[in-house]
Amino acid sequence: MPEEVATAPAPVPLCVDLDGTLVRTDMLHETLLLLAKSSPASLAALPGWLARGKAGFKHLIAARVAVDASGLPYRTDILTLIEQARAEGRPVVLATASPTKGATAIAEHLGVFDAVLSSDEGTNLSARAKADLLVERFGERGFDYIGNDTADLPVFARARRAFLVSSRGGLRRAAARGHDDVTFLDDPVGGLRAWAKALRIHQWLKNLLVFVPLVAAHQLLNLPLLGVAILAFLSYSLCASSVYLLNDLLDLPSDRAHRKKKNRPFASGALPVKAGIVAAPVLLASSIALAFFVPPRFLAVLAIYYLLTVLYSFFLKKQVVVDVMLLAGLYTLRIIAGAAATGIKPSFWLLALSMFTFLSLAMVKRYSELRIAMASAKPLAGRGYHPDDLPVVLALGSSSGMVSVLILALYTQAEIVPDMYPSPEWLW
Repeated sequence: MPEEVATAPAPVPLCVDLDGTLVRTDMLHETLLLLAKSSPASLAALPGWLARGKAGFKHLIAARVAVDASGLPYRTDILTLIEQARAEGRPVVLATASPTKGATAIAEHLGVFDAVLSSDEGTNLSARAKADLLVERFGERGFDYIGNDTADLPVFARARRAFLVSSRGGLRRAAARGHDDVTFLDDPVGGLRAWAKALRIHQWLKNLLVFVPLVAAHQLLNLPLLGVAILAFLSYSLCASSVYLLNDLLDLPSDRAHRKKKNRPFASGALPVKAGIVAAPVLLASSIALAFFVPPRFLAVLAIYYLLTVLYSFFLKKQVVVDVMLLAGLYTLRIIAGAAATGIKPSFWLLALSMFTFLSLAMVKRYSELRIAMASAKPLAGRGYHPDDLPVVLALGSSSGMVSVLILALYTQAEIVPDMYPSPEWLW
């Protein structure tokens, strides 16, 4: 009787989740933001799409946008686990609730997956649906799985070995109760430092311009007006932070292509995109609430500022020269906001000096960015400038700076100066 030949067991596949696991972001939120930027009118159709179910909703969004897989914030520790599995001869499967289009693009970019299991128009491959499909493909306890969320608990329960990417204590305890072999991978959520960076707290210094009318009118020690100006400063700062969040969320692809901006909290995945989507309107509502304690003219200026910054984020950012003109205008608008809050009318001299000074500074910033981009032989991400524009930017920045100096020089000879300044020669 011939001897039976023992066959080696098939290698156990490693199945990897996508959102929040392989990448430090959520593809649904990413595609929503891309849709909002590329086709704002499509947002009106979202309620109708949502009525088709979550799978249909994600499918309809993904069909209209394309995520740049090369710029996503991948987790290096997960890529290391994948490489270890491949070195052991184990198949690696991307198992995600994201639509096939985006999942396939990511798999093709990384080139480390043997198969892709993803949601289609009728099935959202998450929780029990994902667990059932993996068991059908590989058998009960026939696969290892890496996930990061509560929806992954049913998959953990049927996997041979589980890897949980989360620092949440409650989720870790739930995973440990459902499985006796769980490996925990830390996923520190961005703390106060990350939020301070995202809100650009340091940029609030710009909003000190609302106090300029008080200083120019020599009314800084007028306590009632100073109190109103402080409220205006806080309101303007909260509104500005709301705009910064919106701008960062809409600029994720270009920020990730930028040598410095790729480290911003949302671009790097240090803060979840969903948190930014929630925080932006909350900050705006808080800003408006404070504005009601300031004269109504201030709220009107605040509304103009918000409208212009939204137009800048959606449309005007890539318009050569127009973008810096608008930036200069937004700085000057802060002074106008302070005037509206305190009731102090700004002079022609103040507004003219401000506009040309800020235009010069905006040109300097753009010139610096363009020079750095040229040195790295890369285009200026998210902007409409080209190397040929460098001389024009330099000329406009220099001339704007000289005009601002000329305005101040002419002001020293104005009739109102002796009444405002006992020693006007110090203005020089």
